[in-house]
Amino acid sequence: MSEVCVKVALRVRPLLPLEVLQNHKVCLRIVPDSNKVTVGSDRLFSFDHAFGPTATQDEVYDSCVQPLVETLLRGDNATVFCFGQTGSGKTYTIGGGNLGEEGGIIDRVAENVFSLLGEKNSDGVETKVRVTYLELYMEQLQDLLESHNTDKELFISKNNKGNTVVVGAKEIVVTSAEELLSVVEAGNVLRHIKTTGMNEHSSRSHTILTLQVVQAFPHNNPSLKPSCSSKLCLVDLAGSECARKRNKDSRHNESAHINRGLLALGNVIRVLATRAQNNCKIPHIPYRDSKITRLLQDSLGGTAHTLMVACVSPSHHSVAETVGVLQCADKARHIRNCPTATSTH
Repeated sequence: MSEVCVKVALRVRPLLPLEVLQNHKVCLRIVPDSNKVTVGSDRLFSFDHAFGPTATQDEVYDSCVQPLVETLLRGDNATVFCFGQTGSGKTYTIGGGNLGEEGGIIDRVAENVFSLLGEKNSDGVETKVRVTYLELYMEQLQDLLESHNTDKELFISKNNKGNTVVVGAKEIVVTSAEELLSVVEAGNVLRHIKTTGMNEHSSRSHTILTLQVVQAFPHNNPSLKPSCSSKLCLVDLAGSECARKRNKDSRHNESAHINRGLLALGNVIRVLATRAQNNCKIPHIPYRDSKITRLLQDSLGGTAHTLMVACVSPSHHSVAETVGVLQCADKARHIRNCPTATSTH
């Protein structure tokens, strides 16, 4: 079983118009013709990809996400998750509901998956795409494909193949990019999004959009498995928010839950990176410290091809938070996963 490292892409957003008016200074820069970034005058970080403020949505997708879609259709699991401080551009990067040039990763995945599946269908491969869309808010899982008035509980569990699943989540079969994005838009209406001290439209929850692709291959080709099932998880993590910058009201509890979950995620990344760097066995990985780390267990140290998109602000006002994101992303690059193709038989 071959190992692959988690890939990390850094994305630096532009200074916002208000930040320019308030004379914010740029505190980090991409080193030209490289995947390195400098912070201040003495800190240098290297990543698998580095995108500056002028990078387009197409550049981000084509460079590091599109290969994962090809991986998905070969039968392997894959994950893309956006990580960073609130207001750093995560939700813009992940996208959802916009097929134009400003559309993000979800929009481009929708088009790419169904385009490639159309080619496979013409070769006699029968395919089906199932979608689940979940929100983790205040450590409670909610189904974004169901009204929040629906009285049902969701449970994180392992299936008979050892993969993480959410029992009770509603699945919808979609047959086109437009249909998939319609489902995402309907789910986004139910998301917890509020104004905070740092972001006018801050995501107050983590969201996990999962595409499960089932492929049944022609029986007259003995070189192919009869059928396989693989999944792609697209995760928009809520942004961390420094206590001195967040609103002093009921949102304090939301921020506390978000930061505790992200702290648990950082601990998992640190332990897995230490294990990989020192080539040692660590008996306990603290996945169970939060629900978001349990949900990402297949993606970090598990069986998926994983890409972390680390989003940061260039403003000197956020330099401490930015360095924290860069340090966590640097550790994530050392994590090793063991992707395996999954047969349904």
